[in-house]
Amino acid sequence: MTQDDTFYTVTMARVHAQQGNLEEARRIYRHLLDKEPERKDLAAALEALGNREESQEIDTLLPLFREWLDLIFRYNKMKKLKKLHQMDEG
Repeated sequence: MTQDDTFYTVTMARVHAQQGNLEEARRIYRHLLDKEPERKDLAAALEALGNREESQEIDTLLPLFREWLDLIFRYNKMKKLKKLHQMDEG
């Protein structure tokens, strides 16, 4: 079966998106848009996938960013304690 013979549907793209397989959903939406470029619903769905991916990236990075900030605060606190300790000894 060649690429042009492949049968894709919007439902297939939605199922892939719901399962988190965003790249496959994106590929199907692009294929459908190539066949019917005037379909604004397909373009909107494809754009929504991009937004969803960005949102997932933010959700993944947010806890790491919080941890990074926490480590910076701890480091600064340790530096202050070390400086105080050195002053007490000196």
